Amino acid sequence: MRDGVKLFTVIISPDNATEKLPILLQRTPYGADVPGNFNPLLVPSAATMAKEGYIFVRQDIRGKYKSEGDMQIHTPLISVQNKNAIDESSDTWDTVDWLINNVSNNNGKAGIYGVSYPGWLALVGAVNPHPALKASSEQACMGDLFLGDDFHHNGAFRLSYGFEYTYEVEYDKTTDSDFPFPQYDLYNWYLNMGSLKDINDKYFHNKVPTWNNFIKHPNYDEFWQKNSPLSYVSSPQIPQLHVGGYFDQEDINGPQLMYAHMEKKDSFNRNHIVLGPWNHGQWSGPKADSLGKISFESKTAVWFQDLQKQWFDYWLKGKGDGKFKEAYCFQTGSNQWKTYDQWPPKETTSKKLYAAAGNKCSFNAPTATNGFVSYISDPKKPVPYRTLPIEATYGPGSRWRPWQVEDQRFVTTRPDVVSFTGETLENDLTVTGKITAHVFASTTGTDADWIVKVIDVYPDINGKSLAMSGYQLPVAMEVFRGRFRKSFSKPEPLTPGKVNEFVIDLHQINHTFLKGHKLMIQIQSSWFPVIDRNPQKYVPNIFEAKESDFIRAEQRIYFSKQYPTYIELPVME
Repeated sequence: MRDGVKLFTVIISPDNATEKLPILLQRTPYGADVPGNFNPLLVPSAATMAKEGYIFVRQDIRGKYKSEGDMQIHTPLISVQNKNAIDESSDTWDTVDWLINNVSNNNGKAGIYGVSYPGWLALVGAVNPHPALKASSEQACMGDLFLGDDFHHNGAFRLSYGFEYTYEVEYDKTTDSDFPFPQYDLYNWYLNMGSLKDINDKYFHNKVPTWNNFIKHPNYDEFWQKNSPLSYVSSPQIPQLHVGGYFDQEDINGPQLMYAHMEKKDSFNRNHIVLGPWNHGQWSGPKADSLGKISFESKTAVWFQDLQKQWFDYWLKGKGDGKFKEAYCFQTGSNQWKTYDQWPPKETTSKKLYAAAGNKCSFNAPTATNGFVSYISDPKKPVPYRTLPIEATYGPGSRWRPWQVEDQRFVTTRPDVVSFTGETLENDLTVTGKITAHVFASTTGTDADWIVKVIDVYPDINGKSLAMSGYQLPVAMEVFRGRFRKSFSKPEPLTPGKVNEFVIDLHQINHTFLKGHKLMIQIQSSWFPVIDRNPQKYVPNIFEAKESDFIRAEQRIYFSKQYPTYIELPVME
């Protein structure tokens, strides 16, 4: 690199090439030469391109595995303002420059791609790009880490993932580290871990810089704002293919967020998006014909990998006509790929699905003067986010990857979870685009979390698959921390007993609720341990909450004419 630091780089070239070939670069914090990961013929997402000729390059980013230098998770680009600064953008520029000038038989063109952290590296590597870098595909990239990816969702801290992932990446810079849990089921381990402020003394010993930043920055302050790609990525300087999954358990928001952000300044129409029925990176595998118990009735990964090949073949080899659709978005429920000239499409009608008395929901606005349902939320008995056991995120037997399609019947009967179910659909109902929840609620505490789910309830007897009878498929789920209802930067306590409207972004979907199914709205106030426990007593920094700050609270969800709780759905006619 320009500062003398050396980055470990693996170059894989075809041994029988008859023409000059483009370079496909992937930069990673997970080990460039880890067996099984670097041979493109053995990786489904690269195999089709490898067979027709590409030079594949994998590189350890500075400070990880065999590269020199120092590393900290997801640091912002500083070379945008300071051309002499060193960051992942400048390292990408220097890498491409070295490759073009030193790797034999290349055609002078390079592309960059990757999933998850490598996806973010593909995003930032395309900022101030080297002239030879002609195309990028950020896939499941990290977006804003306070508002909606990885470590926070709407300000609520993602405890188990934040704890385990930061330890994995930062505790030992030379490798990935599994935290040495003393038990298999971690629900009670996390419940008994005590105040989060004691984590350093007990476990991390100040070796995990990102954890220290969690504690220092509990709000959306200047640190998180500067750390957000919204602040340092403005436009697609080279063609960019954003790829994401509706059921991505780690970075559900990044591709959606960055596509929309960059689309505003896409003056040359080279900013595109692909959304599929996938968990984190599932499109890189051999099939992706199902997730958990949900069948997609086709090999969606194979479909995507063909599109990815077309993308890089055009920009790096000049093959094809380059007429890419603006958006390729798989439609779950009907199980078919759809294309759109704009995303989200304009051809939808906004309809409101209202919560109603008797645990019902409908598209009819409430007329009653009064109406609410209540439940007791107890931080000492939080609602699990999936069925027990809660295995280590990346540990043996972990069910982390498919949890976002898990049957929600395991919590429906809990007294601290409220459900509103609609009538049986007489016709298919297709919802395409961004879903927004408007929850009118009150609490006897001074802070509260609201977890809202939109659920597709299968028929009591499902003819297509009897085992799926009554299945409750969550098509959208999200958490919102009440203290941030007015501002993520300046939290405020809630007033006990006061009704507030909480507006919650449930992200984008493309789903057909089939005839014979039902819609359900489900609301609860804990989601443990993927989300840390809200004390429900307002404290300035939840990471420093004492055990005595954790209190029971009565939560009320309203469905009256004055306070109509509803889900805003973009319905495709």
